[in-house]
Amino acid sequence: MPTNNRILISGAGIAGLTLAHWLARFGFRPTLVERAPGLRTGGNGVDLRDQAIEVAERMGIMEQVRAAATDILGIRFVNAEDRDVARIDTRVDDGVEIMRGDLLALLDEAAGSGVERVFGDSVTALRQSGDGVDATFEHGPARRFDLVIGADGMHSTVRRLAFGPESRFLQYKGHYFAFADADAALGEDRWVTMYNLPGRMAGIYRSGNHAQAKAYFIFRSDEPISYDHRDPDQHRRVIGDAFAADSSWRTGELLAAALADPEFYFDSLSQVRMESWSTGRVALVGDAAYCASPASGAGAELALVGAYRLAGELAAAGGDHGLAFRRYQQGHRPRVEEKQQIGVNIRLMVPGTRSARWVRNTLVRLPLMRIMAAAERRIGPTGSRRPLPAYPAPCA
Repeated sequence: MPTNNRILISGAGIAGLTLAHWLARFGFRPTLVERAPGLRTGGNGVDLRDQAIEVAERMGIMEQVRAAATDILGIRFVNAEDRDVARIDTRVDDGVEIMRGDLLALLDEAAGSGVERVFGDSVTALRQSGDGVDATFEHGPARRFDLVIGADGMHSTVRRLAFGPESRFLQYKGHYFAFADADAALGEDRWVTMYNLPGRMAGIYRSGNHAQAKAYFIFRSDEPISYDHRDPDQHRRVIGDAFAADSSWRTGELLAAALADPEFYFDSLSQVRMESWSTGRVALVGDAAYCASPASGAGAELALVGAYRLAGELAAAGGDHGLAFRRYQQGHRPRVEEKQQIGVNIRLMVPGTRSARWVRNTLVRLPLMRIMAAAERRIGPTGSRRPLPAYPAPCA
């Protein structure tokens, strides 16, 4: 049995569940604590590509992932009359898109009975000493662990408690976004439909394999907006104010449906950038450590691969957390830095002016744009050619 065996994981998202699976397989005793009362079922579509697929294959869930794939063909840009301006094929030969809730269910099943789960609770304080970490919880009794891992998202509580206020680590990228359930009749089957006004985008996501469509909203803001990221009423007011005056296309219908959805989600487009992902016996994984923002399309990939590497390095080091945390960061940081270069993605989705929208629409209609997109799908990023490390054989 490795040393530092008792490990607390805060957050039952993609990173947390993946980490719990691998820690249990490598002989550790993970405890997973999640603020929500149960596993989250909603969410948007997430991409699994490259090494993330290899991690899923090693977990034995890739067949189920492919069966639950969203089968989206691409993006169609439309005008106010819902007529096509252009279409872009976004399929990748070796990639799979799956709804976040579906992926969480598969990861939770893969984690199995070797993982202790505590729902409806959250960490409120951490106190490190030479041989462990004392964790205090909002509802449950205080407990002592050998290590604590924050997998609790961009607004990580563990990061705040162990590293300092999030203002030190969040880099705002000039946009806010929201998504929620929408009437499936409003969108075209197997396409993401996007409608633009200057500095704003409203869209519909329609998977052929899912009856429920999703509404998307993005808007630009030069300065960050002050709001409580845990107050859904404030979130609805912000997105409502940003789009209330828009009556063209289907914007009004989408907005009304989104604001009525109890699973409505809103946040800033931001990235998390940190010099170190660990301090003492506390480390971070996934968005808590290196959120690349939804504009990157790489959040699930970074979470799966990062969690696998972190658990594997702990196993390879026999639980030596100092050595494992250093190797985890050294091995995973090049991929994180690559994926955080989001380039022109957001400017293509949300042109800031009418003239910029015209330029975007002209570009996406050009054959060259389609050729470049096809080449990127075939070749992939340079990081895709880095081998995924193998770690000690899992415990029986």
